[in-house]
Amino acid sequence: MKSVIVGTAGHIDHGKSALVRALTGSDPDRLPEEKRRGITIDLGFADLELDDVRLGFVDVPGHERFVKNMLAGAHGIDLVALVIAADEGVMPQTREHFEICRLLDVRGGLIVITKTDLVEEELIPLVVSEAKELVAGSFLHDAPIVAVSTKTQSGMDELKSILLGLAREVPARPAELVSLLPVDRAFKLKGFGPVVTGTLIAGEISEGEELELLPPALKVRARGLQVHGKQVSKAVAGQRTAVNLGGIEASSIQRGMVLAPAGRLRPVQIMDVVVEVLPGASRALRSRARIRFHLHAAEVMGRIRILEESREIPPGTKGFAQIRLEAPVVAHADERFIIRSYSPSVTVGGGKILDPFAKKHRGKDLARVRRNLTTLMQGNPATRFSLFVDAAREHGFRLEQIAAGTAWDDSVLAAAAQGALESATVVDCEGVFITRKDFEQLAAEVMDEVSAHHKREPLSRGLARETLRERKFGHTPVEVFRCVLARLERDGQIVLEKDVVRSPAHTLELAGPDAEFRDRLERIFRKAGLEPPSLEAALREAGAGIEVGNRGRKILQLLLDGKKLVRVDASLIFHREAVDSLVEKLRAYAAKNEPHRRIDVVAFKELAGLSRKYAIPLLEFLDREKITRRQGDSRIIF
Repeated sequence: MKSVIVGTAGHIDHGKSALVRALTGSDPDRLPEEKRRGITIDLGFADLELDDVRLGFVDVPGHERFVKNMLAGAHGIDLVALVIAADEGVMPQTREHFEICRLLDVRGGLIVITKTDLVEEELIPLVVSEAKELVAGSFLHDAPIVAVSTKTQSGMDELKSILLGLAREVPARPAELVSLLPVDRAFKLKGFGPVVTGTLIAGEISEGEELELLPPALKVRARGLQVHGKQVSKAVAGQRTAVNLGGIEASSIQRGMVLAPAGRLRPVQIMDVVVEVLPGASRALRSRARIRFHLHAAEVMGRIRILEESREIPPGTKGFAQIRLEAPVVAHADERFIIRSYSPSVTVGGGKILDPFAKKHRGKDLARVRRNLTTLMQGNPATRFSLFVDAAREHGFRLEQIAAGTAWDDSVLAAAAQGALESATVVDCEGVFITRKDFEQLAAEVMDEVSAHHKREPLSRGLARETLRERKFGHTPVEVFRCVLARLERDGQIVLEKDVVRSPAHTLELAGPDAEFRDRLERIFRKAGLEPPSLEAALREAGAGIEVGNRGRKILQLLLDGKKLVRVDASLIFHREAVDSLVEKLRAYAAKNEPHRRIDVVAFKELAGLSRKYAIPLLEFLDREKITRRQGDSRIIF
């Protein structure tokens, strides 16, 4: 059976709740105070089955003090019943509720003239005319208009027929989003525990499914499900759904939270949007204005920064802006919101979220930002994927970030990523996406940095990878760093050697005094064998009284890099030939002592002819090189 959500809208005491009661036989006013005062204060719910359609009614309060509650119910409706009392006509909240529904992009509905029993019949066409003037040019421009009396039941059969026809024409909910259930009511049911209700605006929820309640991000389980008061194993988009939650206390739940697949969405506080200011607003919407931001059932305070050159959006016009909230909300691209002024609290406009994970923009970037936001409003998923990546600049964007920002399901997400890659506008760096333009810029900066290092340090083997990463990739994920280096190496532009990066043209051939110093230094260590001098002594001897300084140490490093010398610890360096000869002696000793192949410190000192000063560091070095392995007080030789 098809499910359609119908929301009421209209001024206080125009008969919205009475209309729902007459249609469904259920009283949507559930609070004692509502029954005592005779007005709707909070949201009310009821349902009605007509042939093959189930209508779920969301009855909203009409008093101006409770517009916040009205907004909590207006999100997610398929049709609106704009209720106008025949004895009063269009009133302030009639206009406000209608504008809210228009700004929320409600696509269909009807106009219901109520309380016809209280006026002369000839007055009804005047109310109809006034209603038509209100909705002219809007989504209700050609909407059916029906006059009814809940007291006499006049027009009620016609109303049901119109509702059935409209409901059958409501298109299916978009299938490209993950499950989303904004919570508009939460309570504790004795014997069951916490229960949340809301309109399932996308996807589906199954009994037993692991979910997340955001914000903040609380893991929960769907212990049980009800749709329109009936127990079900699965709820689908477009249904009024109650979920019995496990794994959470009722006190942790509040209106405005969103139930979603675990780990899929993220709370946000800064977002780029397009805003429409109502024609009847008292003044333009200006930067730094404090606002009340309404999304689903949440109301959060914040400030708005206008991204237009004029720094304001006049009444009756649209413009780009950035919303900065004082508390996090769950939001994704394309969602509709309402803005109300901070004080007095009146509706001033609304719009659509374009980038829910926006960064604060610099003034010089605003022209580019506006171009991107214009494309985001109209682009296909692949184009929008590329623009989200472009907005992240060198920081890159992970796939899970784009998933959270769009709420796209896996199939749409994968297709968008593939389309962006095929367009060659983005590069996939091990799951981190970056624009090709930024990728090439980083690659060029790597080449410049390596070239500059070779000029500064001609005796250096190359630029340390970690130094390069800190200098040029400090705000960029390590995956992008690895990807840039791999591409440059594959193209033959750099050479990667363990912990350094160098140009293919960079050589370490020495000539003149440098070559003579190198050869003298190597001879000193070769002659010393297994009893080498200290580093300072070796450098002084090789320099023959000349101030060696930093250049001499770099030449020493070249000998180490070229494997002529071996550093055993921070202060001990041996010639490679001496170490290799010692390893041969060890293995010969092991062969004579089969099958044990053991040697202790005393035997090692005698074999090598060493004092303990050199023996212990050498044994520890051999352990690290996996030539020996310590076992108790002796070593096993491999």
